[in-house]
Amino acid sequence: MLIGEFRHTIDTKNRISLPAKFRKEMGKKVFVTRGLDNCLAVYTDKSWKQILEKLSSLSMSKASERGFNRFMLSGATEVSVDSLGRILVPDYLQEFAGIDKKVVWTGAGDKAEMWSEDSWNTYLQNNQSNPEELAESLEGII
Repeated sequence: MLIGEFRHTIDTKNRISLPAKFRKEMGKKVFVTRGLDNCLAVYTDKSWKQILEKLSSLSMSKASERGFNRFMLSGATEVSVDSLGRILVPDYLQEFAGIDKKVVWTGAGDKAEMWSEDSWNTYLQNNQSNPEELAESLEGII
């Protein structure tokens, strides 16, 4: 399970290190795609196969399901993890997430997320200011 929050920097060659705590679980290749809330979703091989299975079950006759399928798959790329635990993040994905230099990695269970530092800080301010209200809307989760 991928959990935690880690801050890293993209180097001049668009490489970023996976958090050391994620490396073993993530393996030698990962799948990076557009995520929700303007972050990047980074999947292990196993979790990506599960996502593909779910996406393939969506109805092609429903515009919203076709659209979500396109959103996830058109931006996806398979990326090798180098011997130093770094991945190369394509420019188009960096642009989507507003990533410039500073990145926040967050663990999200079966996947990791990559956020621009500014977007992550804004997300926290806007969505984490009242955890009690959020917990109430998810009654029974904890």
